[in-house]
Amino acid sequence: MSQSTKKGGLGKGIRALLNNMEQDINEEGSTLPSVAQEGMVNRIARIPIAQIEVNPKQPRHDFDEAALQELAESIKLHDIIQPITLVKVDVDKYQLISGERRWRASQIAGLTDIPAYIRTADGQEMLELALLENLQREDLNPIEIGLSYKRLMEECNLTHEEVADRMKKERSTVTNYIRLLKLPPDIQKAVRDKKISMGHAKAIISIDHADKQLYLFREILQKGLSVRQVEQMVKSLSTDKPSPAIPATAPAKLPAIYKKIEDDMASLFATKVTLDRKKTGKGNIMIEFYSDEDLERIMQKLSL
Repeated sequence: MSQSTKKGGLGKGIRALLNNMEQDINEEGSTLPSVAQEGMVNRIARIPIAQIEVNPKQPRHDFDEAALQELAESIKLHDIIQPITLVKVDVDKYQLISGERRWRASQIAGLTDIPAYIRTADGQEMLELALLENLQREDLNPIEIGLSYKRLMEECNLTHEEVADRMKKERSTVTNYIRLLKLPPDIQKAVRDKKISMGHAKAIISIDHADKQLYLFREILQKGLSVRQVEQMVKSLSTDKPSPAIPATAPAKLPAIYKKIEDDMASLFATKVTLDRKKTGKGNIMIEFYSDEDLERIMQKLSL
């Protein structure tokens, strides 16, 4: 089998699945058979909500409660228009492949059963189907997209190029989303919460050092900087002179208790802090800053 055939196989399978779902919906109309009937695999049926469990490979974790309430109100009036997709895992037990948002809203709406397309799938198919459905139909935030792409690579043994092929995206797009996962946790959370944009995050990630990334992040929040302004700051920081060279004899590794103190101080001042302690108990602390305003901020922390 050629590489191109292998890479395109899943995509064709998914397209066939979605086409079959549309055909079944058209054939069944609004009257769907009960799950008690036999031969329901690869067909649509109404499944008791209590028999459905969440897919542990679901890439989405954040759900807008207000949006769920709105969808629930719509479901009360019109029922579920687009069936969810399930895989049968045991007697009277099903697992979500896609449609968790509709399933959650149906629970809020008080439904006892829900129309679902029932199919068979192995672990990798379930992951890829869930990822594809979410990436194409749901409003995932950039961090969730990055995590989804990363999971495809790690759990399905795919390269950046193969993930891009699966998702019909440019390879650079996939790479940019995955790179976001290298940002400090505080910045990732801000991206998830839409406090900063994908453009801001892409500009920040182009700086290697976490302390400088946090400095840019803080400037964005405090000053409401545009993406273009952040890109200009990145250029400025990139042309700064490097820190003084480390002595030929590197300092001894800090004991754990002093390393924690160093980390706590870095968190307090939101910048890089270097603690040097000698065996005699003497030492020094270096607190980095990147502008006069940054220095003033640190001085306020010190109450100077």
